[in-house]
Amino acid sequence: MSPSPVRPRVVAVVVAYNRRDLLAEVLHALAAQRAPLACVVVVDNASTDDSADVARSAGELVDLVSLSRNTGGAGGFAAGMAVALDRHDPDWLWLMDDDTVPEPGALEALLAAVDGTDLVAAGSRVVWTDGTEHPMNTPRPKPFASRRERAAAARRGGIPIRSTSFVSMLVRADVVRRVGLPIADYFIWNDDFEYSTRVLRGRRGVHVPASVVVHKTKVLGSTDADPGPRFYYEVRNKLWMFRRSTSLSPFEKLVYGGSSVRRWVRTFLRSGDRDVLRDGWRRGRRDGMRTRPRPNAMSLADLGEAADAVARVEA
Repeated sequence: MSPSPVRPRVVAVVVAYNRRDLLAEVLHALAAQRAPLACVVVVDNASTDDSADVARSAGELVDLVSLSRNTGGAGGFAAGMAVALDRHDPDWLWLMDDDTVPEPGALEALLAAVDGTDLVAAGSRVVWTDGTEHPMNTPRPKPFASRRERAAAARRGGIPIRSTSFVSMLVRADVVRRVGLPIADYFIWNDDFEYSTRVLRGRRGVHVPASVVVHKTKVLGSTDADPGPRFYYEVRNKLWMFRRSTSLSPFEKLVYGGSSVRRWVRTFLRSGDRDVLRDGWRRGRRDGMRTRPRPNAMSLADLGEAADAVARVEA
C-alpha cells in the first residue's frame, strides 16, 4: 500500500470587527471545509460587540488574537498572519474578512490548483448573496502571461493573475516570510492590491473559479461606488503605493495609475456628496505625497503578543 499524500498545513486568518453573526457563520463554514484546516487565527479588531466571545466559543480550531484598538483590515491581517507564522508553522495561509463565507469545497479547490506547482498564491471566485459575481473582488489578470503559463493555469481550471483580494487569498507561507507582511498603516483599501502584487511580482498566481466564497456585503457594489469619507484612504494609499512600494514595475505603475485616475473621476461624477470626496482627495493627496507608511513594528508596537509576533516574523 502506498503512503497517503502529506496534506499541506493550512492556517486561515480571519479579521473580525463588529459582525458577530457573520463571524459565527464564517467559522462554521471553515470548520466544515472538505480540506481540513490546521487552525483558524481570528483577529478581533477591538470589536464593541461580542465577536471575541463568538470566536472563543468556536472550539479548539480557533486561536483568538484580541487587539486593543482597531487597526483596520491591513493591520488585522498583518497581526494575524504574523501570529499564524509564529505559532502554527503553516505551509499556506488562507486570508479572509469576517463577511466571507466559503463554500465547503473552497479550500479543496484552491489546494488542487496549486498542488505540485510553483504557484505562490491563489484566489477564489467571489460572489454576492444572490450568486452574482462580486465586482468589488475581481482579480486582475496577468497581462503578459506567456502562452505556457496560461495553458498551465487552464489545465487546472484557472487564470493567471497579477493581483487578488484578501476576500479569500491563499498564499504560500515561505513567500510571506520572504516578502513580509501587509502594511498596517494602509488601514483600509488597497492593502490587498499592494500586498498581492508584491507577492506576485516575479512569481505566479492563479484565480480559481471552482473555489467559491460568498462575500456578504450589505449591498452589491464595485470599488468605484460612492465611498464617502473613506475616499481619503483610496487616494492616500494609492499614492503611497505608486510612490513608495516596489510591488509594481514602473510601467505597471503608469498603467494602474491611469486606471485609478479614471476610477476616481467616475466616483466623483456618481457621488451624491462631492464636497466629501473633494475633502478626501485634498487630504489623501497631501498625506500621500508628504508622508510614508511606518514600519509595522512601529505602527503595531502597542499590541502586545501580536506586536511581538510581527517583530519576530519581520526580523
